[in-house]
Amino acid sequence: MSIVLRLRTWAALLMGACLAAGGHGAELAAPPSEQSAAALHADLVAERRSAENVTRHFLARIAAMDGRYRSVIALAPDAVEQARRLDAHRAAGKPLGRLHGIPVLLKDNIESRELPTTAGSLLLADNHTGRDAPLVAALRREGAVILGKTNLSEWANFRSTRSSSGWSGIRGQTGNAVDPARNPCGSSSGSGTAAALGFAPLTVGTETNGSIVCPSSINGVVGFKPTVGLVSRRGVVPI
Repeated sequence: MSIVLRLRTWAALLMGACLAAGGHGAELAAPPSEQSAAALHADLVAERRSAENVTRHFLARIAAMDGRYRSVIALAPDAVEQARRLDAHRAAGKPLGRLHGIPVLLKDNIESRELPTTAGSLLLADNHTGRDAPLVAALRREGAVILGKTNLSEWANFRSTRSSSGWSGIRGQTGNAVDPARNPCGSSSGSGTAAALGFAPLTVGTETNGSIVCPSSINGVVGFKPTVGLVSRRGVVPI
């Protein structure tokens, strides 16, 4: 399989782009997985795409490709419904924000109300809190579609003195986007690999000591590590 890596941005906590077009049906040169979030946003605003079609594209891409990489732990059961609601908001002239209709994947140590928050551990496999971490609530306010959760180094790393980056009891070993047999680096391994493979235009990781910058570098994507305090750490399982 030939993989073309594109520069992508993925938000982070510090603890640290073919579908037929939605809307008017105009032909689009690139599928959503080969577009940046900004380009997708422009297409959604111009109604060249719908949030539902964009979301379905990414869900289908993950289903077709992630068996080799194990970068995604779980997909939100209501992702398509989220997108439909956002399309209805736009049709009513009530867009929510700068991420309206943009799918986002979250590292699975961050709480979201649709899915359990496992930190990759079998111990937390049924940890359904039914609530959003503040950063997830902020993403929803801006109109993001919460697509699902990404794999990680279990417990955000240091599970043992000989732990493997990107391995969790829930999903197994995350693969590097260039070669799934190689190290994806950690602990936000799934977020880095998923961004590189075009599974979402934006993915979210967490960092204590290199957990964003290392998988970004190793997978050929761009990772932002904000200053401590700019993004709330509440609702996140720490290292």
